[in-house]
Amino acid sequence: MITTEDQLRALYAAPAERAVRKELDHLDVHCQRFVALSPLCVIASGGDAGRSLLDASPRGGPPGFVHVADDRHLLLPDAGGNNRLDTLTNLLHDPRVALLFFVPGVDETLRVNGTARLRDEAAYLERFTGERQLPKLVIEVQVREAYLHCAKALMRSRLWHADAQVQRSVLPTLNQMIHDQIGSAAPPEAQADMVARYAQQIATEQGTDG
Repeated sequence: MITTEDQLRALYAAPAERAVRKELDHLDVHCQRFVALSPLCVIASGGDAGRSLLDASPRGGPPGFVHVADDRHLLLPDAGGNNRLDTLTNLLHDPRVALLFFVPGVDETLRVNGTARLRDEAAYLERFTGERQLPKLVIEVQVREAYLHCAKALMRSRLWHADAQVQRSVLPTLNQMIHDQIGSAAPPEAQADMVARYAQQIATEQGTDG
């Protein structure tokens, strides 16, 4: 078992100089462009160490749904979900946050680490006027570290390849799986009905429901 950093480092070669030097303390023009093209990020948070495990949650929207306020701040609008509020509650207890940005068709990713505050002031909410239904709050991220991650993981996974896509029918519907997990006797919502309901909610958020 590996229990010390010395043991760990002994297994691997030293990182290349470029891999060390690529870490920035701000968002340069390339990082900002990556965020502007990204419709999906994963946000990781901690929380109260006495009662919470680490958590990672996907967040999505139109490309650029996360706004670059300046080269040291990102604004992530909160969207309707299941109201567990895992990420938001975590950030109240521990402001440290990590973001991983994806761009469809691009195998590289962007990693951003920093600290977060939950903002509900009008000046923050109104930055999203015209793009979607105003969020209840905005996660403001102060950037401490930003760096581009190499393509190897997504190349290995072939995530964007058409022939790597899995038919949705391979798995039971989400509702069926959750019903099995919680032992519910109620009939699960059909997949088509769930997708239609979600699509209507998203259209309302983004102002595309006519």
